[in-house]
Amino acid sequence: MKRPLALLIVVAAACSGQELAPTPTTPPSGPTTTSNVTTTTTPVTTTSSVATTTTTLAPLESLAYEEVALLEFPIHLVGWRDGLSLVATKDGRVWVMEPDGTIGETPVLDISGQVTNQGEQGFLSIAVSPDDPSRVFAHYSGSGGETVVSEFTDQDGLLVDERVLFTHEQPARNHNGGMLQFGSDGGLYLGLGDGGGSNDTFGNGQNLDTLLGGLVRLDPDDPEAEAVLFQYGLRNPWRFWIADDLIYIADVGQNAYEEVSVAPLEQGVNYGWPITEGTHCFRPASGCDTGGLTLPVVEVEHGDTGTCSITGGVVYRGTAIPEIDGQFFYSDYCGGYLRSLAYADGALAEQHDWTDQVGVPGGVASFGVDSSGEMYVLTTDAVYKVVAVRAG
Repeated sequence: MKRPLALLIVVAAACSGQELAPTPTTPPSGPTTTSNVTTTTTPVTTTSSVATTTTTLAPLESLAYEEVALLEFPIHLVGWRDGLSLVATKDGRVWVMEPDGTIGETPVLDISGQVTNQGEQGFLSIAVSPDDPSRVFAHYSGSGGETVVSEFTDQDGLLVDERVLFTHEQPARNHNGGMLQFGSDGGLYLGLGDGGGSNDTFGNGQNLDTLLGGLVRLDPDDPEAEAVLFQYGLRNPWRFWIADDLIYIADVGQNAYEEVSVAPLEQGVNYGWPITEGTHCFRPASGCDTGGLTLPVVEVEHGDTGTCSITGGVVYRGTAIPEIDGQFFYSDYCGGYLRSLAYADGALAEQHDWTDQVGVPGGVASFGVDSSGEMYVLTTDAVYKVVAVRAG
């Protein structure tokens, strides 16, 4: 079911992260981050760890989007159990997706009555315990707009028995963050924005006495444990991805630059907001000291293919397209492009722009990975699987 156009326009304005900020009429000059796409032209041989046979894949010609389902604002997709995946919609419902992409007719969780679904607020993310898939965690905006992280239990295919793990008041309706994901250390990580407004209105970006503007670590097994400000200096980390003890954070910029930062999943990393926006001084007239900051590996200038609000992103670890293994993919809510980067030995190794191959599907709101590790792109009204187009 598609959302009416007028409502989509309202949501697009809110998700830009510029709710109270002016829009520049002339984008500032600065480096762009696009580069030519590199495709593999030789066969790729893969060997299964289960079977002894070897499969040779035909050369990869391009990537493509395969429409899986039409939904009203799908917001996140994660692998679950028994080959099934979960798809959350922004209104507060969670649906089961079969291995063939079929979406169940009824939700396995419906908390729409307790979710504030306005602009950047709503049901924002889900995470499945890597040790026990019957434990499913959700991040949503509560009835008063507050951040809520809760655990639900799988009982006979339904998610029930909510246990609230964490709440935090939000001073504004924008910059609520969004992502929820487990780290290899067993911690549950939550991205929170700086509290909203513009220009770091509430002074949270560099404030170590608040969780706002930070990556927060929660202990899902100890309800008495305090939430920890793990990393900070973020404006609105709508989506991040943890892989190989690294965290890839797509942080929404203000008027000039969107950014992707990569850092070890270690406590104390400072990403610089509002000292910097991208790699630039946020208030250049007064200068800035970037010592001790972790600056982004990629920045996307506003004005680049309609960019307004960066959408991360996953590191691909599936088996269907081994040519892109280890690459972090990202997009933009307004621009709708598809780009990726490879990070190795502590530095940016390569970049690709796949947009000419896959096209622009609409406003890209999120990414997802299913139970088999394959990658999906979620727009405001559809779920697309990223697939390979091979020679022959």
